[in-house]
Amino acid sequence: MKKIDLKDFKITSNIKISNQPTKIDIQADKKELEGALKSVSKKLSNLQNTMYAHDKYAVLVCLQGMDTSGKDSLVREVFKYFNARGVVVHSFKVPTDLELSHDYLWRHYIVLPQRGKFGVFNRTHYENVLVTRVHPGYILGENIPTVNTVEDIDESFWDKRFEQINNFEKHISENGTIIFKFFLNLSKEEQKNRLLRRLEKQEKHWKFSPGDLKERKLWDNYQACYEDVLNRTSKPHAPWFNIPADDKPTARYLVAKIMYDTLSKYSDIQEPELDDDVKSNLQLYRQQLNNE
Repeated sequence: MKKIDLKDFKITSNIKISNQPTKIDIQADKKELEGALKSVSKKLSNLQNTMYAHDKYAVLVCLQGMDTSGKDSLVREVFKYFNARGVVVHSFKVPTDLELSHDYLWRHYIVLPQRGKFGVFNRTHYENVLVTRVHPGYILGENIPTVNTVEDIDESFWDKRFEQINNFEKHISENGTIIFKFFLNLSKEEQKNRLLRRLEKQEKHWKFSPGDLKERKLWDNYQACYEDVLNRTSKPHAPWFNIPADDKPTARYLVAKIMYDTLSKYSDIQEPELDDDVKSNLQLYRQQLNNE
């Protein structure tokens, strides 16, 4: 298997999204990839246990991508070996009335992972500069005092929103949340193939919606918005990674490997030492239990 280098996927300067790969050959077949993913996922699970005991860092995993890019199955496969209490997944849908009665970041802020745990945002706060930018009329539902018509939503509005998102991520990063942001970069042709499979396989019919085809017609609009997101919000404390997503097993392995390799560099993540008094009396405690 080809060695993975984080630098090949991390976005550290302005990019053209059309130049970013949607498929990559890491010289491994499906069985080898599954074995590699199992190994690194178990290592991540063990690391999460240590982080839970350490109680200093949380991990926020942000997944963004076009429809059918494989977000749901990635969550299932990457985190399958985690202790259930160690990872919490949130899939953000259309905002509820309660969520719309607060600012747009509120629903994301209240479900951030606590220290020692992984939180996964399946679709994220970036929907607020993606789907709402493609469909600016959605913004009217937020009842923002300065926005009364779509014409009020100009470039300065989006500039401010990007600034707010960057500030949000900087704040949580400075307070102990390690942020990973993965863009599952799917080709338009592969999306077509996956939508067709949903139509052809009865067990996948439930995943299909005619709305998928309407959004597909706006592909170029979404790609332009994603490019802006990647260029304006990939920061050292909250980097974006371009994950080629045309092959799901490869994408899952890359995400898990990037997380593990990054977190392994945190030399301060260690299980806490026992109190000296407790440590010096371990033999006594064993005797007490054995003598019951």
